[in-house]
Amino acid sequence: MNSPVEILKDPALIKPEQDMDAWFDQRFEQKMAEREDAHVPSMTIIATKGTLDMAYPPFILASTASALGWDVSIFFTFYGLSLLKQDLDLQVTPLGNPAMPMKMPSGPEWLKNMEMNIPTSVMAAVPGFQNLATGMMKKTMANKGIATIEELRELCLEAEVKMIACQMTVDLFGWSRDEFIGDISEWVGATSFLPIAQKADVNLFI
Repeated sequence: MNSPVEILKDPALIKPEQDMDAWFDQRFEQKMAEREDAHVPSMTIIATKGTLDMAYPPFILASTASALGWDVSIFFTFYGLSLLKQDLDLQVTPLGNPAMPMKMPSGPEWLKNMEMNIPTSVMAAVPGFQNLATGMMKKTMANKGIATIEELRELCLEAEVKMIACQMTVDLFGWSRDEFIGDISEWVGATSFLPIAQKADVNLFI
């Protein structure tokens, strides 16, 4: 097919207006398809929770997206910033998760398959119940072969997921940068993070 320049130089190549429109439409679709093929999908995640159960979603989604070739950034703010500490001591509380199923990680099959609906009033009254629930969840995850948060975090770092720490949160809680891993990409505030989120294809708040 002749280019517009060739057509303008040689009057004999001039075609009806309808043919020219079809040519331009075809070229436009071709260029848009090339642009789409060259586009690298991107995703930003805002991680705000610091409990064991809520630590999994941002790292699982980030590692999965990165494995698909996406450009991924996670902005850790408020309690979510604790997920970047060198020493993790994450717990889960049934009091804040009314729908959380309580199952025994060990014992006979009929017991392990039983969901124990324990009233929150009982959970709150039993000393050490949160530690018990945390231990049960960790044991269940180990039995099922679920990766630990430390392993998922390392997987994200190996996949070049950008870990962005909220400097305001560090100042708010009086934490020191020495408490955190050394692979943090940036220590910034919302003003610096929002332009990154604005350009992303997918934005998630967790």
